[in-house]
Amino acid sequence: MIERGRIVELAATVKDLPGVLVTLVRAEGSSYRKPGARLLAVNGVHAGTISGGCLETEVVKQSAWMVRFGAVVKRYSTTFDDTSDIPYGLGCGGAVDLLLEPSGTPEYAALLQALEASIHGETAVVITFLPTESTPLQRAVLSADEAVFRSEGLAEAQIDAALAGEFENVYVEILAAPQRLVVLGAGDDALPLVRMATLLGWNVTVADSRKQLARVERFPEAQRVVAIQNVSIGELGVREDDAVVLMTHSYDQDRDWLAAVLPIAPRYLGVLGARHRSSLLVREASALTGLPIAECCARIYAPVGLDLGGDGPEAIALAVISEAQACCMGRLAGSRRLTAADVANHLEHGDVSRYTQAQCALG
Repeated sequence: MIERGRIVELAATVKDLPGVLVTLVRAEGSSYRKPGARLLAVNGVHAGTISGGCLETEVVKQSAWMVRFGAVVKRYSTTFDDTSDIPYGLGCGGAVDLLLEPSGTPEYAALLQALEASIHGETAVVITFLPTESTPLQRAVLSADEAVFRSEGLAEAQIDAALAGEFENVYVEILAAPQRLVVLGAGDDALPLVRMATLLGWNVTVADSRKQLARVERFPEAQRVVAIQNVSIGELGVREDDAVVLMTHSYDQDRDWLAAVLPIAPRYLGVLGARHRSSLLVREASALTGLPIAECCARIYAPVGLDLGGDGPEAIALAVISEAQACCMGRLAGSRRLTAADVANHLEHGDVSRYTQAQCALG
């Protein structure tokens, strides 16, 4: 989401200069970035990334020339054979298809508008009919199942067929709103948590009953800072797809907030504090809400945060935001480790010396 904001900002800053928007639309094998990654190149300056740093310089340098006749799709690969030149070094042995489209077209403007709207909380579906040698790029942008933009000549039946998966040369993308994080508690340990969430591009709300702490100047990165005396979920608008962290350090306030949030069952609900304290909170919140204790436990993460080790507000914030990120992305699991079997399996099918040679040549 941060990348999206930087692209929109650059586009607005240099709107009178020709530019090229690059979108990763397909990835095969291992890839540092996934489909949906973007880069905007304007006059040698760029915002966003489409690789781990291997492709950006080359793409920015050649993008204007590549789109001189209109939008194109280019493939970059690290698949080696004895007859090919050393390819672009993606550093991961995969292949990516990049859509390069020039600015100044209705399709480009519609996509930039959808990107900007998504930053402000509006979800859209973008359907891009990828260009070929005989057909130009076409695009539709849908919001609430209604087309807010459709390329000239693009029929509604084509859009329906694309959504049904009946076309191969189509890239369908959901531009989701930023992940929302509600931090209940405005103490000093909330400061690094809010900063880290903002670095991820999350939309952060901070709430606390202590007016001297719940101040905008203490949390300049937050989208909203609220000082409230009474628990009011309606005022905060907590939703099922939100992440919530409870860290007021007041037992009574934590209990009341927990009882108010538990019935909503947000995507992530972390409770700061020792196991004994959290157990007491759950028991009382269960009595207040009528939810079984087992159900309450299933809806919360306590003690909050991954067990990363370390001490202090920053280390705790890192543990909390890591767990919240993993949970919200549906990837909460153990660390990934290579095994000797992995190494043997992957390397026996490739020419290691040629791969090493290519990587060294590419720096």
